[in-house]
Amino acid sequence: MEVWGKGIPAQPIETTQMATTIPRSNKNARIIFDVLYGFIHITEWEEKIINSPFFQRLRWIKQLGFANYIFPGAEHNRFAHVIGVMHSMDQMIRSLGLAVSDEELFNPKAKSEAAMLHKSLRIAALLHDIGTFPFSHAIEYAYMRHGTDPGRRGRKVKKNPKDLPNSHEHLGSFIIKNTRYEGGLTRILEDYGFDVQMISRIIKGDSPHLIANQLMHSDLDADRMDYLMRDSHYTGIKYGQFDRDYILANLVTYQAGNGQLAFGVRENAVHAIEDFLIARFSWYSQVIKNQGSAKFDIMSSHVAEAYLDLDLLHQFNDLLGMIEERDERFFWWNDVYFMNAMQEARFKNRLKDPRVAELTEMLLYRHPPKTVHHPLFEHRILKDTGDEKEKEQLIKRIRAKVGEFQDVLDRYGTGREWLLADIPEKDVVFTRGVRHLKKKRSSKGALTSERDPIKVVNRHGEAQLLVERDNTLMRHLSGFINFVPSVYANEFAMKLLKSKGLIER
Repeated sequence: MEVWGKGIPAQPIETTQMATTIPRSNKNARIIFDVLYGFIHITEWEEKIINSPFFQRLRWIKQLGFANYIFPGAEHNRFAHVIGVMHSMDQMIRSLGLAVSDEELFNPKAKSEAAMLHKSLRIAALLHDIGTFPFSHAIEYAYMRHGTDPGRRGRKVKKNPKDLPNSHEHLGSFIIKNTRYEGGLTRILEDYGFDVQMISRIIKGDSPHLIANQLMHSDLDADRMDYLMRDSHYTGIKYGQFDRDYILANLVTYQAGNGQLAFGVRENAVHAIEDFLIARFSWYSQVIKNQGSAKFDIMSSHVAEAYLDLDLLHQFNDLLGMIEERDERFFWWNDVYFMNAMQEARFKNRLKDPRVAELTEMLLYRHPPKTVHHPLFEHRILKDTGDEKEKEQLIKRIRAKVGEFQDVLDRYGTGREWLLADIPEKDVVFTRGVRHLKKKRSSKGALTSERDPIKVVNRHGEAQLLVERDNTLMRHLSGFINFVPSVYANEFAMKLLKSKGLIER
């Protein structure tokens, strides 16, 4: 089924759910139907972006990596997510009173400062994941660990390759700024008068405009407003649910100093905001750090790194060259590409290392590794003291223990044994406490001018950090980290570690 707006075909509906009526829309609006929000209106330039090969690639990248191996419903993709983020961004802009009329918004000739801000924020939300790697963050981490490898086996490589970190943010920024050809995002954006540098900076959260950075990168941003509800819906886990409408109705702007406009929430929405933060903490702990699904992401990350070493995957600088030259192979760089790479490597017997070969087979056919149980590897709640010494010392001890186990495997094993350690680098927190914020602050100004923390604005327009208020749970909960390390091994390693008395089960 397709939805039609004013005789202009829109994108195909992404779900079997249907609304009973089609709302009235601007004569220049196109319409997409979303499983969460219903009808979403898009502009003509947004339609061109969505129909571009760069954006269509996102249809073939799962939002949650290999989480569908544990949550069968988690088949949703980045394509639907970023359209949802754009819609959330638009709703936040309207709630804050920063929106222009629909007549201006959908008019390509409307170039006022307010119109371009509204349009640019929507585009930034739409493109914030355009550089997403196959299976999202799992494969991205492999590229980041591998680094750049510009000279391999005589293959023609890009001259003077860009020295960029191998991350989806930088890859996305490169796409936005370096595709001035037919169907390229730079061409589309510049044809409609957009500043691609500014859009890239908003996406990275370092634009000159504090409120734009907040809307894209903060504890209450458009990205989180969408993925919590979307991931909850498709996994069936209820932790990501919160009172979205009430929060939207209570967003408010305030003056943050130095001529900067910022946003927070009204006092009567404090409990709704805390519920939102608790929902995110629980969702992250239960879905992203779920040991059942996380083990497959860790396996895929190690397989990808090994394949990069063997030159069985596109190198990062290859991707940059493909983007600049409109090489269609970039558009195929998605989940299907990675799965095919594993299947081909197995079929053509390219994996001489038995450990990599076993990991590939296990990942392809959903054979989970064993979890190594040890007191040091147990999940725990840590106190965030601001100096992170407790966590750093714990990580050091975990790595030492893993190293001890690995030494035993190297010394007494046959070469088929392997360990995979997942030691969290990113903290799972409700929100950061005042002590941490003061230490990490970006300037000498007031904390209410910092981008990330949520602010509460009273009826006089005065802002205060949520975590500074005496009557909030977050004042106390902000001091804790959910630390979930995991160590996995194959059967050969488990047997050897048990025989040496290093583990009991």
